[in-house]
Amino acid sequence: MIIRVRQVAAVCALGAALTACAATPRAPRAEAAHPAPSAAAPSRPPTLAPGPSGLTPVFKHGPRTPDKAVALTFDADMTADQGARAAAGEHFDNPRLIATLRALKVPATVFMTGRWAEEYPAEARSIGRDPLFEVANHSYSHYAFTGDCYGLPTLSEERMRADVKRAYTAFRKAGVPDAMPYFRFPGGCYDRTALKALTPVGVTAVQWDVVSGDAFATDADAVASQVLEGVRPGSVVVMHCTRSAAPATERAVRRIVPELRAQGYQFVKVSELIGSTDGPS
Repeated sequence: MIIRVRQVAAVCALGAALTACAATPRAPRAEAAHPAPSAAAPSRPPTLAPGPSGLTPVFKHGPRTPDKAVALTFDADMTADQGARAAAGEHFDNPRLIATLRALKVPATVFMTGRWAEEYPAEARSIGRDPLFEVANHSYSHYAFTGDCYGLPTLSEERMRADVKRAYTAFRKAGVPDAMPYFRFPGGCYDRTALKALTPVGVTAVQWDVVSGDAFATDADAVASQVLEGVRPGSVVVMHCTRSAAPATERAVRRIVPELRAQGYQFVKVSELIGSTDGPS
């Protein structure tokens, strides 16, 4: 999802973890004395109940409660027609950003396109298997679900559902075990037709209430300031996980995280905000 707004700076020595590749997460410590119960069934991720007329529900932020939870979300964008640019050396991934989130122990939700997962399967698998993160759907193609959406090519109504399902297929092929039933519209653009088209897929559409302005920004301080000024308890912050389109994001995160923690905020995944809002549907 690419949005142009205003555009934050380094704090915290992160050491060697900053040079770690996203494809090589820190291995968890063995807990041989306390094996996980084999009979425990995985719980279903929380979703919202369908909206009016059974339309796909839309989630924008969590409850404005005193616990001051905030969700950082990162869009891993790559459109279906950008393969040649990637082959020519353009970087649509951002391993340093993922390493920074790990070093700072920040849970996050990554909204990934299927095309991105195909281009960077090792990174997609690493993110998807790290309990610090959760992977959600950002479409396969990153084409628009409405007309006039930041110049993106537009999907027909007949192709919308297939595009979302194709992304989940790409995640499974990359080795992402449990992609979440959450969907972010490319460009954040949607209408009633799009919500109706996705109803059979059973996803909750996830928007945001804080725009970071990191798309195409080079001033990390401006990005961080915009986030810090906008965050409220329950906020969902939209950022990006693409080096070429959001080169200042990792530096902005290194200022955002300690400053929000100093204000008493705790970082959570989108699933935790949704669960605290309406519970499982």
